[in-house]
Amino acid sequence: MKRKLVSTFLSVAMAASLLVGCGGGSTAPASSDTQTETATETETATETTTETATEAESTEEATEAADTTSAGGGKVGVAMPTKDLQRWNQDGSNMEAQLKDAGYEVDLQYASNDIATQVSQIENMISSGAQVLVIASIDGDSLGTVLAQAKEANIPVIAYDRLIMNSDAVTYYATFDNYMVGTKQGEYIRDQLDLENADGPFNIEIFTGDPGDNNARFFYGGAMDVLRPFIDEGKLVVKSGQVEFDEVATANWATETAQSRMDAIISANYADGTKLDAVLCSNDSTALGATNSLEANYTGDWPIITGQDCDVANVKNMIAGKQSMSIFKDTRDLAAKTVEMVDAIMKGTDAPVNDTTTYDNGTGVIPSYLCEPVFADVNNYKELLIDSGYYTEADLQ
Repeated sequence: MKRKLVSTFLSVAMAASLLVGCGGGSTAPASSDTQTETATETETATETTTETATEAESTEEATEAADTTSAGGGKVGVAMPTKDLQRWNQDGSNMEAQLKDAGYEVDLQYASNDIATQVSQIENMISSGAQVLVIASIDGDSLGTVLAQAKEANIPVIAYDRLIMNSDAVTYYATFDNYMVGTKQGEYIRDQLDLENADGPFNIEIFTGDPGDNNARFFYGGAMDVLRPFIDEGKLVVKSGQVEFDEVATANWATETAQSRMDAIISANYADGTKLDAVLCSNDSTALGATNSLEANYTGDWPIITGQDCDVANVKNMIAGKQSMSIFKDTRDLAAKTVEMVDAIMKGTDAPVNDTTTYDNGTGVIPSYLCEPVFADVNNYKELLIDSGYYTEADLQ
């Protein structure tokens, strides 16, 4: 393109020179006014030609960029919170594979549950040319400053699974229906204990997730909307007295933290043989902690235990009768929907959403796509997990 521009400029200059020569056909020298007019015309022609060439070059570059975008391509930054939980490894690998299959360059980073590390990783993604950011936050309230940088650089942000709070840089939210996750857990306990018909009372303890994870409140809220009426009427009894979210939250969703808390609850309330009928656990890592504690300290009839994510260790416990159910969220589906969102953004179109009312992050409602969760138990896990190719038989042995 530059060579074309130089060639055009030389042609114009030569034409201008010839025009001056033709004007000198008379023996009388050209007047200064005539020379000035001729020079001005030449300059104007040159400027016009230069502008036309520049516009053509810009148009060609824009067309090439559009062609590249429509055919896939571009860089996507994917920030995951940790490798410590099985599900985030699956989310990250599924997302990376599907984005690469769609033709995108992927910068996938895990932050070891350290907020400062995640902030630094996102800063690097911004500075290294990411065109879209997909972020599963460690703490939904801790990314405001770095996402302001993303907004200034006109980089769209998709909050992945966990809603990023109090930032107007968030463009879309891709997740499972988190309130429904909790609802299904609560309904499972309700139905297994036949709370609508049985006299009770039944004893229950409650474990939810990290207070910095906005999803934990949705899980808790969905389950408690089902179970709280039975607690209020005395049909469900929480002997530890720990019912409210802040009392039952588990920092970092850590198995060890849940196990330690269950140790204390059993020692104080169930060591004398009192029966524990159910343990509401919002996910599999907390369920694993509760199960470990029960195996070490509890001698009564085994309680109902809920979970979420269908981690391998928990599915094995489910098969062995130690965990009753786990919510199955097929991360392949969520990754696929997120790739659709990225692709739409890259092509300048609207991303697919199915919820525009529920998820307000403090700056407004974020357009969201909610995948539907289902529950797995000993009766249907083969169909959901093995027949679908999510796991193999060998994985669960």
